[in-house]
Amino acid sequence: MRARCPYCLINPETVRTPDNVLRAGRFWRKSDGRFIQRFRCGTCTRYFSHATWNECFRQKKRKLNSLIFEQLASGLSHRRIAILLNIHRTTVTRKFLFLGKKSADELKAANKGYEPAIVIEFDDMETHEHTHLKPLSITQAVEAHTRRILAVQVSQMPMKGKTAAISRRKYGPRKDLRAKGRAEVFRQLQNLVVPTVLIKSDQNPHYPKDVKRFFPHATHQAFLSRRAATEGQGELKKKGFDPLFTFNHTAAMNRENINRLKRRTWCTTKKAERLQLHLNIYALWHNETYLKLIEKRKKRA
Repeated sequence: MRARCPYCLINPETVRTPDNVLRAGRFWRKSDGRFIQRFRCGTCTRYFSHATWNECFRQKKRKLNSLIFEQLASGLSHRRIAILLNIHRTTVTRKFLFLGKKSADELKAANKGYEPAIVIEFDDMETHEHTHLKPLSITQAVEAHTRRILAVQVSQMPMKGKTAAISRRKYGPRKDLRAKGRAEVFRQLQNLVVPTVLIKSDQNPHYPKDVKRFFPHATHQAFLSRRAATEGQGELKKKGFDPLFTFNHTAAMNRENINRLKRRTWCTTKKAERLQLHLNIYALWHNETYLKLIEKRKKRA
């Protein structure tokens, strides 16, 4: 395929064709050990290469992207990853930001490639940023039976219970953005489910109105919340049938594989935006790596 000048393509003032390019040598890319062809445009006289508009452009350690992606989805902290790979923690943070934004786009594209879901389960998880006095809510929707994560969204919420007054005194009032977070999840779900989808959740009084708003032809089943088992970190339930097992099992895996979500950990979320990026990374790994690996093992058995 003939190379075309990317600068001429985006410049509306270019009169001549962007195909007027010549080879201008090549260079050795140390980050992945490859020769990259360089070109010179005869119209705008600018240089470019096959790597100019690559998503990893100017990254010096692109070989580590896939490895860091797997480790971030496997319960390791930024500091531990830096120690294991013998790199600076700032490098891990930069990779984390890059992979989190990339995973959000890839997750949406990958979910559109599946058949629309017929039965889904959704609910909220709770965690915090910086301190337990600043709680966060995580709204997540999962396809029943397959455990495929369809959408996940982090929202700010006010402190509840006996420590609510302490939270307001130390950090001021916190806005309740959980309704906005659920609306964002449901907007994403509209293109991923059938119109007559069966939606399962617990008996949160705010859920029926939101479900009716975004899915007027859907069937909503609400189940009474059950007491949690300690080994599931609050998500898995005690003995007996759990009608929301798919969601609760997936939520428990979130807590196990995302270090900052564990109940007892030195790691914590400093910014809600970073938690959203980490959830994007895990959701993509969960859908496209873990679930497919489990499916292959079932076929072999």
